[in-house]
Amino acid sequence: MAPIPPASVEELRTTGNQSFRNGQFAEAATLYSRALRMLQEQGSSDPEKESVLYSNRAACHLKDGNCIDCIKDCTSALALVPFSLKPLLRRASAYEALEKYPLAYVDYVTVLQIDDSVMSALEGSSRMTRTLMDSFGPEWRLKLPSIPLVPVSSQKRWECLPLENHKEPSKSKSKGTTSTKSRVPSAGDVERARALKEEGNELVKKGNHKQAIEKYSESLWFSNLESATYSNSHWGRGLKLNKKDTHKALCHLELKQYQEVVKDCTEALRLDGKNVKAFYRRAQAYKALKDFRSSFADIDSLLQIEPRNGPAQKLRQEVNRSLN
Repeated sequence: MAPIPPASVEELRTTGNQSFRNGQFAEAATLYSRALRMLQEQGSSDPEKESVLYSNRAACHLKDGNCIDCIKDCTSALALVPFSLKPLLRRASAYEALEKYPLAYVDYVTVLQIDDSVMSALEGSSRMTRTLMDSFGPEWRLKLPSIPLVPVSSQKRWECLPLENHKEPSKSKSKGTTSTKSRVPSAGDVERARALKEEGNELVKKGNHKQAIEKYSESLWFSNLESATYSNSHWGRGLKLNKKDTHKALCHLELKQYQEVVKDCTEALRLDGKNVKAFYRRAQAYKALKDFRSSFADIDSLLQIEPRNGPAQKLRQEVNRSLN
């Protein structure tokens, strides 16, 4: 006796799910298509159920390597229920497979706005950042389509917070790190900060220190947890003083903005009290400002960490001559 075919949308969906788990993706896609037709013929206004069916069928297409139809179904699912995680992730994967990297990046970053703990989105956005930087250089963000702003109601990070905490971060990035000190950066914020820091690094290599400072400052607005970003923004090039490549003080030293060097290196040392580059760059800035005692104190602190540091030993001799 032949099995009784599924008689309802729910039965078709459930049977499709089972076929998908069994690796029968074409059969699962057919069942989801039947469920969609049945739902539409019934004239039922259930956008969530319809969106799930489109998203499930998209997963089948993705498994079968049919990225074009996967993107179409994901887009249909998102038109019904915007900012759904699964269709966004599936569409991002399909875009990536088709080498449409800017579109993939936008979807991965949109997912991180919704839920910054989604590891596949963190890894995907990181991959796309590297790929786009390799393809387009430090101006790669200019190649991106607009990234949708996810409403607070769709962001999972706020679900467990009281209403009074549902505040958007300050839009004034000119204040740099003051806004970040009052909030804990999300994983998505940290990823965006890292990408901006890499852009700053590329600008430094080209000698464009003013634009690099802007990138580092924007990076610190998203996350000020990394001392490297502070101390690279005010200096020049090349000292391999430790494994942490400090950034923001790097540029200001090159531009002779010594007070800014001191400010950023002090913040870097607040985050990492053994940041050798921060000590060195602040010592250089103090020397330029003719504050030789403070410069000597920083060199002394550095040499306690790395007694054989050649550049620091040379700088100490120069400062000693000035003190005497």
